[in-house]
Amino acid sequence: MKTLSIAFRNIFRNARRSIMTVLAIGVSSVSILLFGGFVFSIMYGLQTGIVRSTGHLQVYQKGFFDYGSGNPAAYGISHYEEVIRYITEDPQLKKLVEVATPVLRIYGIAGNFAADTSKTFFGLGMIPSERERMRNWNDYGLKDTRPREPGLFDNDTEGGVVGNGMARMLQLCGALHLENCTDKAPDKAAASAPAGEDFSSLIALDAEEKSKAPEDKRPKLDLLAATAAGAPNVLTLFVNKAEYQGVKELDDIFVAMHLSFAQRLLYGKGERKVTGIVLQLKHTSDIPVVTKRLAEIFSARNLDFEVKTFRELAPSYGQIISMFASIFTFLAMIMGVIVLFTIVNTMSMCVMERVNEIGTVRALGVRRNGVLRLFLTEGCLMGVMGATIGSLIAAVAAIIINASGITWTPPNYVEPVYLVVQVFQNPAFLPMTWLVLILLAVISSFIPARKAARMMIVDALRHV
Repeated sequence: MKTLSIAFRNIFRNARRSIMTVLAIGVSSVSILLFGGFVFSIMYGLQTGIVRSTGHLQVYQKGFFDYGSGNPAAYGISHYEEVIRYITEDPQLKKLVEVATPVLRIYGIAGNFAADTSKTFFGLGMIPSERERMRNWNDYGLKDTRPREPGLFDNDTEGGVVGNGMARMLQLCGALHLENCTDKAPDKAAASAPAGEDFSSLIALDAEEKSKAPEDKRPKLDLLAATAAGAPNVLTLFVNKAEYQGVKELDDIFVAMHLSFAQRLLYGKGERKVTGIVLQLKHTSDIPVVTKRLAEIFSARNLDFEVKTFRELAPSYGQIISMFASIFTFLAMIMGVIVLFTIVNTMSMCVMERVNEIGTVRALGVRRNGVLRLFLTEGCLMGVMGATIGSLIAAVAAIIINASGITWTPPNYVEPVYLVVQVFQNPAFLPMTWLVLILLAVISSFIPARKAARMMIVDALRHV
């Protein structure tokens, strides 16, 4: 206690220098905490967006992940309702799984023959109500800028959603009232070009059934796909809305539809299957436990399935997180070097100014360990004050930033999100930063303190 009291008084013998040192540590603390909180915000936000879209895990027939895009029908999961029951009724998994829903991937050609346009599409069949449940996942308590209006409904099996780019290329901007999007009038070159794909003979096969229903005024697309048996099949999809998909390549080809519609398009009158089962968990941390349990269930029932995590399905997630982690590490190292040299410089000056005092206390019987302990305590106190002040400032700044309502659009995001600094989301982040800065201050004080402790008593007493 006496050492602590003496060290505290010694710090303020040169108050200006000590305050500058404390401020340098405080600035380092603020920089690390605020940027680290921003990195956590990126990580949690990006993960939330991916999990809302693809779930935490997806179950496929073995080989689908590598080869399924070439022939989705060949890797269909039959009796998928039974497989979902195995998962949702398992005593261990039912406590961990939030949503278990089937999806069907499909590829083909979409045509808007009112405008004489067509292009290839990537379709995703899903159950609308379960899609909306997935969109509400928010394990990290993030603020949403505004809720999206659903474009798919359980009672509307003929309705669908397209990407903004898809709507633009198929001349649906006016019909869907899209902003910053206009339908391009055909030029003379297009008029003289060969006609697009003609689906009229195929559409006629479905015309009798459609004629019995009341006329639907919504914009529509005719989707052509090859069935599992290899025969061409065409169905008319009514477009409810267009949504930007975040990535232009996907936005230009994306079509979302009701699962039953996608099954009719891909399997016709044959057995209805799906290409995957999406699992959204209550917490991301449960992925290893759920993956292990799924392997046990599939092995016990001789099901030849493979399970992929959202990190495997969206490799850009790991790349983005790795990039921001590298930037954060670089910044933390720079701040650490600033603290290191600031403390070394301050403590070295303290030792030079107090050579006679060191000699005196050594002559009075204070051991070398006592001198070493005194200077290390001074460095520790400056570290505690600087780290504490910086932590308080960072916490207040984070609260202000989070309440300001500032928005920005991160990479691969569809809509702007609130700028949030997640200083408190990870409970270990703030105390660990505080502790590391204090330890760095103590380590930085060691060299000057060791020099002071090793002084010869006679030399120190006659120092001028």
